[in-house]
Amino acid sequence: MIINVEGLLVYFPYEFIYPEQYSYMVELKRALDAKGHCVLEMPSGTGKTVTLLALILSYIKAKPAELSKIIYCSRTVPEVEKIMEELKKLVEYIKSQSDTEYKQLGLALSSRKNLCIHPEVSKFRIGKEVDGKCHNLTGSSTRAEAKKDASVSLCSFFEVFDTKGREEILPAGIYNLDDLKEYGKSKNYCPYFLARYAITHANIVVYSYPYLLDPKIAELVSRDIAKNSVVIFDEAHNIDNVCIASMSITLTKRYIEQSSANLDALSKIVREMRDRDEEKLRNEYQNLVQGLREAGIRRETDMSMANPVIPDDVLKDAVPGNIRRAEHFITFMKRFVEYLKMRMRVLHSVQESPSTFLKDIKEKICVEKKPLRFCSERLRSLLLTLELRDIQNFSPLTLVANFATLVSTYAVGFALVVEPFDDKISTTAPNPILHLVCLDASIAIKPVFSRFQSVVITSGTLTPLDMLPKLLDFRPVLTASFTMTLARQSICPIIVARGNDQVTMSSKFESREDIAVIRNYGNLLVEMSRVVPDGLVCFFTSYLYLESVVASWYEQGVIDQVLKYKLVFFETQDAAETSIALYNFQKACENGRGAVLLSVARGKVSEGVDFDHHLGRCVIMMGVPYVYTQSRILRARLEYLREKYLIRENDFLTFDAMRQAAQCMGRALRGKTDYGVMCLADKRYARADKRTKLPRWIQEHLTDANCNLSIDEAVLVVKRFLRRMAQPFTREDQLGISLLTYEQLQSEEMRQKIEQRSVQHGN
Repeated sequence: MIINVEGLLVYFPYEFIYPEQYSYMVELKRALDAKGHCVLEMPSGTGKTVTLLALILSYIKAKPAELSKIIYCSRTVPEVEKIMEELKKLVEYIKSQSDTEYKQLGLALSSRKNLCIHPEVSKFRIGKEVDGKCHNLTGSSTRAEAKKDASVSLCSFFEVFDTKGREEILPAGIYNLDDLKEYGKSKNYCPYFLARYAITHANIVVYSYPYLLDPKIAELVSRDIAKNSVVIFDEAHNIDNVCIASMSITLTKRYIEQSSANLDALSKIVREMRDRDEEKLRNEYQNLVQGLREAGIRRETDMSMANPVIPDDVLKDAVPGNIRRAEHFITFMKRFVEYLKMRMRVLHSVQESPSTFLKDIKEKICVEKKPLRFCSERLRSLLLTLELRDIQNFSPLTLVANFATLVSTYAVGFALVVEPFDDKISTTAPNPILHLVCLDASIAIKPVFSRFQSVVITSGTLTPLDMLPKLLDFRPVLTASFTMTLARQSICPIIVARGNDQVTMSSKFESREDIAVIRNYGNLLVEMSRVVPDGLVCFFTSYLYLESVVASWYEQGVIDQVLKYKLVFFETQDAAETSIALYNFQKACENGRGAVLLSVARGKVSEGVDFDHHLGRCVIMMGVPYVYTQSRILRARLEYLREKYLIRENDFLTFDAMRQAAQCMGRALRGKTDYGVMCLADKRYARADKRTKLPRWIQEHLTDANCNLSIDEAVLVVKRFLRRMAQPFTREDQLGISLLTYEQLQSEEMRQKIEQRSVQHGN
């Protein structure tokens, strides 16, 4: 259907539309008209992807001078594939409805691991191995060597692409990862480099967050994208954590030792080159200066996006004399690495600011702040000049150089934490770790907000809507939350606050070891397994808590009782084990045996797996998923948020816990014909500060009567709900309520009703 959205003709590739999809289009169009950023919360399973793409592609078709490109960022490769499928369908529909020829070039970009077609390299399954092997075959030094020695192997796909492919523009069409590989095979081009090259002239680019938010990757891939583009961050409820991770660096004792070995290797290579080709080393410094100057000009003329690791003033400064020559720079880095080794000899945790660190390094080894700021660019320039084949072997040294640049560039928004032991490894042997922690999520995303015309941040769990703009330090022109219009109440959120013995259920620290609380959680799982058909997913607050509770359940005979009704599977920290568990969970649900999956909030299952229809008839959240509050890194961030953004510690912790809980709850409902029970098993959820931070589409269905239930009362509510859901339900029942035809959408009465019901604007 073709819909008129405030004067804009929107091509929508389906016969029916949800009321909230229309509301979403209206708000999104207003944000694009205002040429500003927006925060939009839309329930999961309501066709958010196709709504975004339909509105923006129609906007570009109508106003090509105002908007030229879509950059769609998602979290995982399966999500990228889903987006490409929707995009193909949409572009085909627009073609069929257009009088003139409609051409679009859309492509997905992923890592070499997912795009490589080289018969040997593509056999490797680990990303770093594929990157390393690829660089060995495509690096400039290897290619120069191959000209002298015919026995040196190169990547034929890259060579053909480099010779012919750069002159040839990728034909219009929508290319997912498999399509790119097929096209690459047909032309003998490397799909990875083809996609990277095609990004600049593609109309729609779909890739994962790091390509835009991680400065090291964005500098290579996304630097030259046009300003009048719209950037979409889908499933963006954790975007602040992604920004922080992209700007944080963790150095282990092993990394420091490896970087020492890297420096020794570099010294040897530089000595050999000086004997062989001194002119090349002399020119290297000139190339560095020229590169910095060109980067500065590109930024000034808005040709490229800023890189938060290399600030503008570094591009204008002269390179300090003590690191200009390669030998001097290597000696300088050796001193810095020795200093880091000395700093890591600690017996207890130490936390300090970058300025304290710089003061100490100046006093101890007389190293100034200025040369440290140039370390990452200076090393990059040297590695390029030396044309090393195994450049991936120098990643520890690159990490140390990035550390030096960051610590000397940012006086605020960062903290240094040195810990004598690694929390993840249970050992008493000293294993020191040095964290350079980014405390301010806005540093990584600031270049994106300042460069691009419109940035859309959207997800199913963004409540409260004013929190993300504070954390990311930007002013949206519009914030809106959309409810879910349902022809039948297919969501059943309940809060189970106590067991049948009236003992309060809670995962708070004081009571989590209480045997009565653990027994009640076990009873809840047994009772729900008995009354809920097919799949049941249960989330715990952490892997540690999951292990301790399950160990008690085995002793109490809870697991044996659950096995009478359903099979039990576990999520672990091993991705391969979890994949096998998910496959068997699905199999058990398909064949009628039924299954329970015990998993963890913030884990793989809670973030990226959909349990649609019978795979997730009930989701139980065991406790409130607060982060570990004794972590020094978290404490430093909370202190920073309080001082800079006036965000109280408790507000942030509750916001973070509730978005994780809501994310887990959302796994149960993946569409309007789906239904599911959302069971929040902790007394604290009934409090106003927790309840109001749930997304609006869950809050609306959470009645006061269902906020303080015992296990028996919860079972009665669930039985009644499931009996109601078992009644026949057809498309005709939805028409005019939660599903609209073109004619129904045109009526003024319906549009007013949609306007009243579907939108709640943020503050």
